[in-house]
Amino acid sequence: MLKVGLTGGLASGKTHIARELGRLGCHVINADELGHQVLENEARKAVLEEFGTTGRQELAALVFNNPDRLKALTDIVHPAVRRLADLRQAEFQRKDPAGILIYEAAILVETGGFHDFDKLIVASCPEEVQIERGMARDGSTREATLSRLRRQLPLKEKLQYADFVIETSGTREHTLEQTRHVYEKLRGVKQQPS
Repeated sequence: MLKVGLTGGLASGKTHIARELGRLGCHVINADELGHQVLENEARKAVLEEFGTTGRQELAALVFNNPDRLKALTDIVHPAVRRLADLRQAEFQRKDPAGILIYEAAILVETGGFHDFDKLIVASCPEEVQIERGMARDGSTREATLSRLRRQLPLKEKLQYADFVIETSGTREHTLEQTRHVYEKLRGVKQQPS
């Protein structure tokens, strides 16, 4: 199975790309969705004890401007997310050993997790587009969205690690067209002898 990381920054279009890759036949794992599941299940008790809540907005308010609290949260949640992702990957591997796995996560480069993948796709767009999309999606202020962006590695730095870049600031169709092109290239990679 070809393992492909898909990353980008806040509101850079990762999920849109992942949906299209899934539609094309890739097996998609979304780290953020796994994080939600973990917060509601195996990490719930530990997070409640540590933070008093498992609500995303409340947790964000508690940790995003406090690196020690953010580390405490990630130390609880990330190992459980990794275990769940490994189980899903093993399941996909059993069902479709010649398939393509897409693992969508915002901080693959920051954590060094991109090293676990055969290829890396980076969703890219100008920062102003990220800010507008983030504000519209989350209903947050410009300042809050900028604050979240500042805690992530800038997209231009993530691009240094990319095998493929999908520019998402144009039309939806242009993004989908680029995604289909990358999918065809991934299929070619998978067909090459190792």
